[in-house]
Amino acid sequence: MAKDSSFDVVSEVDMQEVDNAFQQTRKELTQRYDLKDSAAKLDLDKGSSRFTLAAPSDFVAKQVIDVLNTKLVHRKIDLKAIRWSDPQAASGMTVRLYGDIIAGIDKDTAGRINKDIKAEKHKNLKVQIEGDKLRVFSPSRDTLQEVIAFLKDKDYGQPLQFNNYR
Repeated sequence: MAKDSSFDVVSEVDMQEVDNAFQQTRKELTQRYDLKDSAAKLDLDKGSSRFTLAAPSDFVAKQVIDVLNTKLVHRKIDLKAIRWSDPQAASGMTVRLYGDIIAGIDKDTAGRINKDIKAEKHKNLKVQIEGDKLRVFSPSRDTLQEVIAFLKDKDYGQPLQFNNYR
């Protein structure tokens, strides 16, 4: 019997690149003409993987997020990896937003991915949920390629990567 081939479905974010984009954004906030005196403040808590943005208005907050998104895209970080909260009123007539960095696949999303793969009805295909990743097994490499193409077309609200293909 032939050995099964497999690959892992993961959702990973390079935190060093996120930190680099964050540092560039903070520098631009102090230098850019329209944002330098706006009192907008952006912080990154690496421990909880969360951005905190305080700005004098919703408009300025959107500009800061736009600058950050530009820096993230230049560093090849998928924008789906950051989930921004709704603006909340804060002290001193300011607004506060939180941007959570999504890393790992939670149980609900893993279950949906597993269900969608099984709905494709490929023969001899097995899916295992292993913590915050999924491992897909099949004797046919062509089937695995089809599953990867299928998952790339779907949107699960976070970026997916496919690694350990063997």
